[in-house]
Amino acid sequence: MSKKLVIKVTAGADAPERCSQAFTVASVAVASGVPVSLWLTGESAWFALPGKAAEFELPHSAPLPDLLEAVLAGGSVTLCTQCAARRDIAQADVIEGVRIAGAQVFLSEVMADGARALVY
Repeated sequence: MSKKLVIKVTAGADAPERCSQAFTVASVAVASGVPVSLWLTGESAWFALPGKAAEFELPHSAPLPDLLEAVLAGGSVTLCTQCAARRDIAQADVIEGVRIAGAQVFLSEVMADGARALVY
């Protein structure tokens, strides 16, 4: 499996099941050796901040901090530029390893040969 998987998660605590599904799929893909790029957009943007993932709760789901850590360890995590700006989040504020980038970078990732994209 060498195809890159690009996952855009738009949901946060406002839609916990969708949010958890995105992080779960991303972490399972990383564990399976799939190159993963996880994009935090919309309400999931808050999870780029230290400690915010620990506030997320969903019964019968893996802890969000563990899923995020797994993706950071084996893939990449990007916070949407506009989403960060709307929430007054700067690069200095985010968890180590999270980058801030915009639509041009997202588009280049999803349009790459062999890439697969999922949106939650």
